[in-house]
Amino acid sequence: MTASHDQRPPESAYLNCIRCGLCLAVCPIYREYLTETASPRGRVALARKGLEGELVLSPNLFEQMYACFDCLACNEICPVGIRPADLALALRATQEAMHPARWKRPLFRGLIPHPGRLELATLPLRLYERLGLRRLAYALGLRRLLPARLRDLEAMLPCLPQRPLRQHIPEVVTPAALGFAGPDPTADEHAARENPAAGRRVGFFLGCAQNVLFAEESAAAVRVLARNGCTVITPAAVRCCGMPARGYGDVAAARDQARFNIALFEQAAVEVVVTDCATCGSTLREYGELLRDDPAWAARAAAFSRKVRDVSEFLVSLPLRKPTGRLDGRVTYHDPCHLRRGQGVWREPRHLLQLIDGLEFVELPEADWCCGSAGSQLITHYETSLRVLARKMENVAVTGAQIIASGCPGCQMQLNVGVRRHGLAIQVTHPIVLLDRAYEGS
Repeated sequence: MTASHDQRPPESAYLNCIRCGLCLAVCPIYREYLTETASPRGRVALARKGLEGELVLSPNLFEQMYACFDCLACNEICPVGIRPADLALALRATQEAMHPARWKRPLFRGLIPHPGRLELATLPLRLYERLGLRRLAYALGLRRLLPARLRDLEAMLPCLPQRPLRQHIPEVVTPAALGFAGPDPTADEHAARENPAAGRRVGFFLGCAQNVLFAEESAAAVRVLARNGCTVITPAAVRCCGMPARGYGDVAAARDQARFNIALFEQAAVEVVVTDCATCGSTLREYGELLRDDPAWAARAAAFSRKVRDVSEFLVSLPLRKPTGRLDGRVTYHDPCHLRRGQGVWREPRHLLQLIDGLEFVELPEADWCCGSAGSQLITHYETSLRVLARKMENVAVTGAQIIASGCPGCQMQLNVGVRRHGLAIQVTHPIVLLDRAYEGS
C-alpha cells in the first residue's frame, strides 16, 4: 500500500542524503546500538525505499520512525540540509493517514486538548501525593514490590501540586497585584530604551504538564515576570500546544489546537507569548510552518510564532532585576533538545543561574545530548530510554552538583528517574524556580 499524496513527504526530504555519516556521530540511539537502522542515515534510507516503492511501508519500517527521539541533533549537523528527525515525524503522519489508530483519536482529540478533562484524569496522581500515600509507599519500601518499569514511571513524577495551576492563577497578573514595583528604576535608561519589553502585556502559555504536574514552576515564572515589570495574561482556556498529537502522526489534531491557541492569544492582545516549557515553545514557534498551506491562517500563524519566547530568553532581553537573595549550592544545567536546537536558546538559562549569589554553576559534560525522554520514550521504548539516560547520569555525577536545572518538564521527569535509579542526592528543578527563590529571599 502506498501513502496518500497529501501525507507523502517531498523528495527533497530524503533524496539528497550523501550518506556521509555525520549524523551517526550525534545520534544518541546509534551510539547505544551501533546499527544502521538505529541511525538517522538508516531511517532516511528506509523512508526513501518505502516511499519510492522498493520496500513495503510495513509496521516494522514505521517502528524505526517511532524509535527516533526527535532530538534534532541530526537536523543540525547534516551538511546538505536533510532533516532526518523531521522526516521521521512525517513518516509517522504517513502511517496515520494509511492506518489510523483507534486509540489516538480519544487521546489526542478527546482528552489532551481539553484542560478540564486532563485535570480530572490526573486527579488520582495528585491524591496519591496529597493524601500521603506516596510518602507512605516510600517509607515502607512498597515501591520495591513493583516491576522495574512501574517503579520508574512512578519515579518520573515530581512533587505534585494540590490543584492544577489553571484553577487558581489569576488570568491577569500585574506587578502591583503581587506587591512589586514597575520596571527597575536603577536600570540604565539606554538599556531600558533598547529593551522595551519591560512593561508589556505578556501572554503566558501554560502547558499541559506544567498545569497539572509542575504548577509551582509556572507560578514562579509568572511571579518573576511580574517582578520585572510585566503584566502577565494566562488564558485559562489554552489548549495543548499540539506536539503529542503531531509526534504520533495526527497532524490534523495538532493544526486544530494551533488554530485555537492562535485565536485565543489574539483575543488577549499580547505583544509576546512566553512559555516555560521547551517542547511547547518549540512547537508554538512552528505554528507558522504547520499552517503555511492554510490561506485563512497562514499569516496569523506566522505572526503568532514570531511572538513566541522561552521564559529565559525573554527575561534576558529585559533590564532584569538582579536578585539579592542567596542560594548556596552547586548547580548544573541540562539542555532540553527542543530548547537548544529547536529554539537556539542555551546561553540564557545559564545566565539566569549565574545571576544568583551563592550558586556555583558547573557545566555538565554533554549537556546538549538527549536525556532519553523524548516525551514518552520511557513508556514506548523503555530499554533504549534507560540506556541513554544512564550516560546522562554518569555525566551528572561527575559534576558533583546538588541541583540539576532544566527547562523542560519531560526532561525533568526523566532526570527524576535517573536520580532515583542511581541513588543521587540531587534536586531536579527549573531555572526559573531558583531565580524565584532568590528573589523571594531578597
